[in-house]
Amino acid sequence: MRIGIYGGSFDPVHYGHLLLAECAREQLELDTVLFMPAATAPHKQQHTATSATVRVEMLKLAIGGHRAFEVSDLEIERGGVSYTVDTLTTLCKQYADAELVLLVGADTLTDMPNWKDPEKIVALARIGVVERTGSAIQATALPGAEVLGVRMPRMDLSSREMRAKVARRESIRYCTPRAVEQFIDAGEFYRATVSKA
Repeated sequence: MRIGIYGGSFDPVHYGHLLLAECAREQLELDTVLFMPAATAPHKQQHTATSATVRVEMLKLAIGGHRAFEVSDLEIERGGVSYTVDTLTTLCKQYADAELVLLVGADTLTDMPNWKDPEKIVALARIGVVERTGSAIQATALPGAEVLGVRMPRMDLSSREMRAKVARRESIRYCTPRAVEQFIDAGEFYRATVSKA
């Protein structure tokens, strides 16, 4: 069994996230993609994320009906800053017979040597790298890593811009699944301020 691990804030989830996961699932022959919303991302500790309950619910709405997609609340339940190495260590115990593939963008790969215990990360999982526009895959950026490339069509969407659009009372139609859009509207999320994160 091969499991893709896709971490992030998902604040909110959008079609770029979903397309990345689907491209990785198909090209890397993943049996499951686990969407792993962070309690607190190490690089976003100054950003006040929307509550975990809300982000998890949006993810569940977004992936509803996709048999290979699941939402994991592992990092949220653990609390505190979400370090990838800790998550992979736990998942290796939970899925002892599975092969783990950590899904990241090409731009993230170059920063991974600065993460907590990068040597252990590459020992625990293969790295599925999605090539985005302007970010070529640099396999040498992370010594010892087994890097698997994933091709993905360009999609210029970001959670930050979606939050800003909602705060400005602009449409986010076709940026995220309709169920997520309606959930955001009904809960009046992201309307108070425009986040800089």
